[in-house]
Amino acid sequence: MTTTRSHTHAVDLALSPERAFALLVTPSDIRAWWSASRVIVIPKPGGTWSATWGDDEDAPDYITSATLEVFDPPHQLVLMNYQYAAKAGELPFDADFRTTFTVDKTPSGSRISVTQDGFPTSPESDDYYAACSTGWHQTFEQMKAYVDGFRRGV
Repeated sequence: MTTTRSHTHAVDLALSPERAFALLVTPSDIRAWWSASRVIVIPKPGGTWSATWGDDEDAPDYITSATLEVFDPPHQLVLMNYQYAAKAGELPFDADFRTTFTVDKTPSGSRISVTQDGFPTSPESDDYYAACSTGWHQTFEQMKAYVDGFRRGV
């Protein structure tokens, strides 16, 4: 049996759950809060979620693509069957990632939580695991700043 690890992050937003969920599947929103260069989402069960980062469309720095295993607006989005490519090369380990976004109503709006699991516990995955944890923290800070900006009309 392979042992894996996960991490969970959350952000509170002054948005309805419906609008918060839309942040996760609307390409223009995703580009804004995740600093992605290009995004394609087919928002339905079995649909696709894909993003690239980098200035060169023909040779992006990173590409991530996944299948929407669960598409339950405005409550839950689950991404699986990841494909990942990077200019830096392949991941030095095998992994079967699963990313679960949950949107909960709060008194001031909503909370988006993400749990990403499937990280091996082997030492060769430690740096990537740490980078993803840091990345989610920064990404959710960017999401909050994006929401605060359009709420102020910036």
